[in-house]
Amino acid sequence: MEAVRAVQTNARLHTLVLVRHGESEWNRRNLFTGQRDPDLTEKGVIEARVAGRLLKYEGLVFDLAFTSKLKRAVHTLEIMLAEIDQPNLEVRRDEALNERKYGDLSGLNKDEARDRWGEEKVLEWRRSYDVRPPGGESLKDTEERVMPYYQDKIWPNLEAGKTVLITAHGNSLRALIMNLEDLSGEEILARELATGAPIIYRLAPDGSVAERRDLLPTRSLDAPPEDNL
Repeated sequence: MEAVRAVQTNARLHTLVLVRHGESEWNRRNLFTGQRDPDLTEKGVIEARVAGRLLKYEGLVFDLAFTSKLKRAVHTLEIMLAEIDQPNLEVRRDEALNERKYGDLSGLNKDEARDRWGEEKVLEWRRSYDVRPPGGESLKDTEERVMPYYQDKIWPNLEAGKTVLITAHGNSLRALIMNLEDLSGEEILARELATGAPIIYRLAPDGSVAERRDLLPTRSLDAPPEDNL
């Protein structure tokens, strides 16, 4: 009886998978990217392939995918869908899932930003929940566009029983994870999201997290992804 109850409970859970895009050209150059639009590096392409293979190994079949309008996220998603043999899956792109806007920091490397504004101020902009860089967004601002989109456009599909894949960015995903896992601004900003590393959520009928699993490649995240292909 307990086994049957467990199966029935599991059947009511909704599956959501989040993936941060693979390494971009500006990630490699250590530049603040925000809503600028560089493509993936060769390493980023490989990370996306690895992510797709991890999802295929899990046996996941998706009903719908969401991504931003920035090419590094779109390209990552396209590569993953090819790997899981779902190249024609319906994909919805929206600016609400774009990366946090970095304003005057965009295009600068971390050293240039520290030279211009000081290490303490740059760290505050990067690691504060509600402090904006000049001309940019805070994580709170990012959350205020991500969560209405999630509630209005993504959650209804999950609630209807669809298995959903989201490929987006470090901060737009942090904004979502913060709400899914009921984390504080301080807690979510302390969490690093590896590029190309899928996170599988099983969500209860009320949208709360029943289970979370991180699908990391069998390698150090600092190691070249080519090592395990």
